[in-house]
Order: sequence, then structure tokens, then C-alpha cells
Amino acid sequence: MRRILSANLAGKILLAAFAGLLILHVLILLQVVPSEIVWGGQIKDDQSNLLMLEIIAITVILVFFGLTAAKMRLLQSGKSKKVINISMWVILAYLLLNTIGNLASGVVAETLIFAPLTLVMAFCALRLAIEK
Repeated sequence: MRRILSANLAGKILLAAFAGLLILHVLILLQVVPSEIVWGGQIKDDQSNLLMLEIIAITVILVFFGLTAAKMRLLQSGKSKKVINISMWVILAYLLLNTIGNLASGVVAETLIFAPLTLVMAFCALRLAIEK
């Protein structure tokens, strides 16, 4: 795997993807992008539920962005190297579960766009997780 994708490139791809997802969720909050393309299309007109879910999503993305940046040593972290390494495995598990959820959602955007994206992100997270 180390020959296929460098840890540095995997980290850059993950950071770019997290940044893109952050922008997407902010645009959903601003109602620039329709909310039907996320959350399995279940939110529709329930703006209070949408607000809560989007804030959770943005928080998770920011935490994952920070942990990925710390793993790449772009951020100084007060956390030990072991905590960062374990966090990368947690991110990998989250992304794999997210891929399964996207495939099962029945929403075209989630199935055709977000499922492959989260699978690529999971591959990148795996590459960072195995990096010492």
C-alpha cells in the first residue's frame, strides 16, 4: 500500500475532501444546496432537525480535519502520538460505515457521489493509520 499512495498524498486528499465536505454542509445550512442530497433525503422541511444534524456534521468534519492535520504534523497537538494514531483508525471506521450508509440511502447523490468519495477517503485514512 505504501507504494500505491504516499502518506503525504493521502493526507492531502483527506484534508481537501474534509474541506470540501465542510463547504458543502455550510452551503446546505445556507440553503444554497438542497438538503435532500444528504441524510438519506429524510430531512426535507424540518429545519430545526436539519440545523442540529448539520452542526453535528460540521463539528465531526472539523475534528477529523484537525486529527488528520495532526497526524501529518501540520498542527501541533497536545495529544500523544498514540491517541492520534488510534484516532485515524476511528476515522477509517467512520468513513467505512458512512460509505455503507451512503450506498443504502436510496438518494442518487449519496449513492453515486458520496459513497465513492467516502470510500476513497477511507482508503486515505487507512494509509495514514498504518503510517508510523
